[in-house]
Amino acid sequence: MKHPYKTREGGATVTIFVPYDCKNNCPFCINKEEYADMTGFSLEKICQSIRRMDSITPNCDFVFTGGEPFADIEKLQIMLDEIPTTHRVFINTTLPVSETTTGDDILAFARRNQHKITCINVSRHMQKYVVESNDDLLARLPVPFRINCVLYKNYPAERLVPYMERFLKIPASSIQFRFDYTATTPENLYDRENDKIFQDLKKVAVYTGLDGCRMRCGFHFDYKGMELNYHKTLPYSTIVETDPEDGVTYDILYDILIKQTGEIHSDWTDVKLDVEAYENVVFEPYDLKWLERV
Repeated sequence: MKHPYKTREGGATVTIFVPYDCKNNCPFCINKEEYADMTGFSLEKICQSIRRMDSITPNCDFVFTGGEPFADIEKLQIMLDEIPTTHRVFINTTLPVSETTTGDDILAFARRNQHKITCINVSRHMQKYVVESNDDLLARLPVPFRINCVLYKNYPAERLVPYMERFLKIPASSIQFRFDYTATTPENLYDRENDKIFQDLKKVAVYTGLDGCRMRCGFHFDYKGMELNYHKTLPYSTIVETDPEDGVTYDILYDILIKQTGEIHSDWTDVKLDVEAYENVVFEPYDLKWLERV
């Protein structure tokens, strides 16, 4: 660490990489290589790191990702049990159904943990890269859910409306379209004029406004009463700024990662977190705010 840490009120979001792989090969997934060699993966060490992060920021958000969290429900339950109810918990998943994980298994897990699960973020891409569960399973989930869709490279824009109509039939659905964040820069983060996704969405849905902060933004739309969000984020989660009031230069963190080995990182770019220094983190109000309402 070069500078003391600063983060938003509540603490940086802690993303947990589950210590088991999925069978998917999505072309935009940057995590797949990490699962090629699972030497050193440790459920026990991940649980230790969860407890450590909870002790430092007992109100931060936790996110399970991978890999595929639902590929091993028993291990997912063990990790989830380590997280007190003071935290919001999100699960990023393809909602897989297989011989070892049935739809009933997923529903039972969600019911058992509905007091802890804030939202299940379900990947459903316009171009299918994985075997998907039936949409009926979404309608039966006992917890809030959101559809995540990466609009990758030359996506079929003519299929946007049929795609949205598909989920319009499911009560309480919302969709987050996502830019390929490996291509996001500070210069194009808020760009609209040259952003094909923004322009395509504006042709078929009603633009309702923009929220954002230093690291990410969301363009909001409405499609026949269904909420749409076009999300862009930078490919890193630390920025360096000097506070004009105290003159101190800080590493400002937005995300912290617990890797498959239990090792704790301060960024998506393989930077390790100085955990002892983070115990003295300085908090500031989250700078995510509505910038425009239409």
